[in-house]
Amino acid sequence: MKNKGGTKTSIIEVIGKRVPDPVIIFIILYAVIFVLSVFLGDMTFGETVEYSINNMAEVENVRWIFDNALVTNWLTYGGGVLGLILIVMFGVGIAEDSGLLATLIKKISIKCSDKWLPILLVFLGILSNVASDAGFIILIPMAGLLYAGLKKNPLIGMAAANAGVSAGFSANLIPATPADIVVGSNAEIFALAQNVPFVSYRGTPLSVPYMNYYFIVASTVVLSIVGAWITTKIVAPKLEKQSFIVPEDLNLTEFTVKPEENMGLIAAVVGLVFGIIIIGALYFGPLAPYVDASGKTITPFTNNIILMITIVFFMPGLFYGVAVKKYNNSQAIVMGLTRQISNMGYILVLTFFCYNFLALLTKSNIGTYITYLGATFLENLGFGEWPMLLIIGFILTAAVINLFVGGLSAKWLLLGPIFVPMLYRVHPEMTPDLVAAAYRIADSSTNTISPMMTYTGVILAYMRKYKPEFTLGNLIGVMLPYSIIFLIVWTILLLVFFQLGLPLGPAGV
Repeated sequence: MKNKGGTKTSIIEVIGKRVPDPVIIFIILYAVIFVLSVFLGDMTFGETVEYSINNMAEVENVRWIFDNALVTNWLTYGGGVLGLILIVMFGVGIAEDSGLLATLIKKISIKCSDKWLPILLVFLGILSNVASDAGFIILIPMAGLLYAGLKKNPLIGMAAANAGVSAGFSANLIPATPADIVVGSNAEIFALAQNVPFVSYRGTPLSVPYMNYYFIVASTVVLSIVGAWITTKIVAPKLEKQSFIVPEDLNLTEFTVKPEENMGLIAAVVGLVFGIIIIGALYFGPLAPYVDASGKTITPFTNNIILMITIVFFMPGLFYGVAVKKYNNSQAIVMGLTRQISNMGYILVLTFFCYNFLALLTKSNIGTYITYLGATFLENLGFGEWPMLLIIGFILTAAVINLFVGGLSAKWLLLGPIFVPMLYRVHPEMTPDLVAAAYRIADSSTNTISPMMTYTGVILAYMRKYKPEFTLGNLIGVMLPYSIIFLIVWTILLLVFFQLGLPLGPAGV
C-alpha cells in the first residue's frame, strides 16, 4: 500500500492510524458500559457467589457518578495512585531536567571500547528508561555518532540503542521506576476490585513498587546479552554491507563530556551521599518500625518507600543542576520541577477518563460479569489445566495490541481490569504479579516495530541523517529480529521463573 507521497505504508501503520487515542477509547467504553448496565440491569450471574448488574441510569447511581467523579473516582482512586505517579516524577524529573542522566549516559558510553559497545548500548538503553526521554533523545543519536567515529555504519549502534530503549522498556536494575508504580499500583486496584488476593503465585504478599523486581533485574541481564548477540550476529552483518553518509556539518565530538559536567557528576555523588544520610536518619529515627497497641508491627519507612526513592533521585539531580549552574536560584529549581510535572498533563487527562471508567465498570458489576464470561470460556477450552498456555496467550494478545495502541499505562489500564481477575479465576496461580510481568514483556517487545510508538518518527529522522532514503519499512526490517527474539526469550524467562517457583519480586508487608 502506498501513501500520497508514493512511499510504502505498512498495514500496521494503516490500522494504527485508525485507532483512536486511548482517551477517546475510554470515553467510548464509558458510554458502552453505561448503556449495557441499563439493558442488563438486575441480571444475576455467578456460581459460588451470586452477583447482579446495577442499572447505572437509576437516580441514585447517576448521583453516585457525579458525586464521585472528581475525588473518589479520580484523584483518590485506588488509594491515590495518581499521586504516587506524580511524586515519582519529582525525583526522576529533577535528575533528568538537570542533565544528570544525560551526562551519565555520555560518560559511560565514551569510555567503552567498540568491542563492548553493542552490549553497553543495549544495557544503557534499558537503564535510560528510568528517565522517559533520555534514551531516545540522547542515547540513540549518540550511538550513531560513536559508530560513525569508528568508521562503521551508524545505524548499527542506533539499532542496538533502540533495542534497549524501546524493546527493553520494562526491564531495569533500578527499582520503583515510574513504570513499576503505574503497573504495580494499578494491578493492586484491579485485583482488589474483584476480590482477587494481592499475593504472588507463591502465596506471599505483594509489594507494589517491587513485585516484579527480581524478574526485571534478570530481564536486564538477559536482554542485554541477547540484544548484543542480535546486533553482532544478525544486524551488523546486514548493515555493514550497506552504504551510509556522515553529514559534513555533523560534529562527532557533540556528545563529549564537558569539564563542568564532570564537576557536576562529582557534585551529584555528594548529593547522593547526602540523600542516603537523610534516608538513613529517617529509617533509624521517626520512620523506624514499631509495634502498635494491638501488637501489629508497623513499618513507616516501607509504607513511604516512594518518597524515599524520590529523595534518592532528587538530591543528586539537585546538586548536579547547581554545580553546572542550571539551577542558579530557587526559582530555577521550582521551574525544573514544574517542567517535569507539566509533561504529565496527558497522564492527568488519561487517568480522569480511565479511572472514572474503571469505577463505573466496578460499580455496575459489568467488569465482574466480563471476567466471569471470559473465565468460563477459557475453562471450557481446558486452559485451566495449562497455566503456561494462559501466560503465552496473554503475552501474544497484548503484543499484537501494542502494535496499534501506544503507551504502557493506557493499555494496562485497558487490559488489566479484565485479564488480572479473569486469568486468576481460570487458574489461581495466575496472580497479579505474574499477569503484570507478562504484560510488561508484551508491551515492550513490539515497541521497535510499532509505528504507533511515540518516538518512531524521531528515531527514523535520526537514522535518515546517515541514510536519507531510509524508510519506516527499513526501520521495521532492521528492528524485527530484536522484537521477535526478545519476545521469545523474555517469555521463556518468565516461564522459567514460573515453572521453578522463583519469586518475581520481594515479599511485601
